[in-house]
Amino acid sequence: MIGERMPIRIPVYKPDLSGNERAYVNECLESGWISSKGKFVSVFEQAFAGYLGVDFAIGVCNGTTALHLALLALGLGPGDEVIVPTLTYIAAANAVTYTGALPVFVDSLRDDWQMDPADVIKKVTSRTRAIMVVHLYGHPCNMDEILGIAKKHGLFVIEDAAEAFGSRFNGQLTGGFGDIAVFSFYGNKTITTGEGGMVVTRDPTLFDRAKHLKGQGLAEHRQYWHDVVGYNYRMTNICAAIGLAQLERCDETLRRKRRLAHLYEKKLAGVPVEIHGESPRVVHNYWMISILVPSLQDRDPLREALAKAGIETRPVFFPVHTMPMYSNRFQRHPVAEDIGWRGINLPSWPGLSEQDVDEICAIIARYFEEKRVNKLIT
Repeated sequence: MIGERMPIRIPVYKPDLSGNERAYVNECLESGWISSKGKFVSVFEQAFAGYLGVDFAIGVCNGTTALHLALLALGLGPGDEVIVPTLTYIAAANAVTYTGALPVFVDSLRDDWQMDPADVIKKVTSRTRAIMVVHLYGHPCNMDEILGIAKKHGLFVIEDAAEAFGSRFNGQLTGGFGDIAVFSFYGNKTITTGEGGMVVTRDPTLFDRAKHLKGQGLAEHRQYWHDVVGYNYRMTNICAAIGLAQLERCDETLRRKRRLAHLYEKKLAGVPVEIHGESPRVVHNYWMISILVPSLQDRDPLREALAKAGIETRPVFFPVHTMPMYSNRFQRHPVAEDIGWRGINLPSWPGLSEQDVDEICAIIARYFEEKRVNKLIT
């Protein structure tokens, strides 16, 4: 439990809105096109698809609805199983549950924190229909292995790239590997729309299905005629306007975030923490710069020391299989549990100064030095 602390001076994240965001939003306000109709939605979708090198992109109101829409477009439902990493944000499992399908959890790899392909193989059954890949904290999964498993067993691959905009595996941007992929544009993401998400695919049928479902199942050629039970998952013109402005400056943002990660790595050298780094063949966007402390007993006291200085942190995601609604049958995923209990997300926004990083790292170093000295005294 994090106790008394001074007001937050250095948050975990805050967006950089110093580009054309204000001008584009003002254009929405002046034109009156503020909801889901207006030019910025389609312009943002096309620009986003172009950046990723995919054929289709569909703007939606948040990343969770993007996941749900992707699963619905694939036709997943009751009786189906979807393999999901347990070390992830809860939305991945919840979106599967919304469809009536069953999320089947797999453990993580110790070196990169991503889903373990060997455990994926063990969890494939006659009911498995898809593998949901989550590029956790922006580090890509090993897509060669995952795609190989999917091909062998005839499974769909859904990429949850909510945290991985701009990350690459083997030189290819995340979001372009699976049958369908999703992104989140929440306020703390690498690019933001405030609230928002995107579904992307190269498959025209999946595009048509997702687009149909996101707009209340409205028939294409008959006004106010609905031929399926659909959803109101549309993105607003204002959100798309912000997203387009963010996309215009995304390469600069990604460079700044990687520089920030390298600063942390340099300044924490010699401190007994492990930084979530970058595997071979991978470009990590470092959406969150995360560390592992030596033991569970260190996590909350270290976070408390940082909070007392007005520095916000957050714990790494708790494994989903330990949550009450998903723990009805006992499971062990030891790697995910270990990372989940020892991990901390540090301030990771691209505008963080080197002086801020110096202060954060000095507090971390001082915590472990005081612990070492106290141990010697006792």
